Amino acid sequence: KSIASADMDLNQLEAFLTAQTKKQGGITSDQAAVIAKFWKNHRIKIHESLINQSRWDNVLKNMNWRVDLKSQSRHVDQINTPVAIVEMELGKNGQ
Repeated sequence: KSIASADMDLNQLEAFLTAQTKKQGGITSDQAAVIAKFWKNHRIKIHESLINQSRWDNVLKNMNWRVDLKSQSRHVDQINTPVAIVEMELGKNGQ
C-alpha cells in the first residue's frame, strides 16, 4: 500500500524494501525481491487504477482562459482594469 500510494520509483522502492527487511518482524529478502519484480511489472497499471478510483464522476475535458482589459467606462479609474475569464468544460469519466 505504501509503495503504490507514494508511486515509488526504483530507487525509492529499493530503499523502502531494504528498510522493511531490516525491521523486526519485517519481510525477508526473497519477499522483497518478489515485491520489487511485481512492482516493476505492474507499476503503471496500479497507478492508473488508483487515479481512476480517486476521481469523481466528472472530469475536466477542456479549459480556455483569457484576460480582458476595459477600454471604455463611465469612470476613468476603471479603464485598463484586467478581468480574467475562465471557461471549463466538464464531462463524465471515460467518455
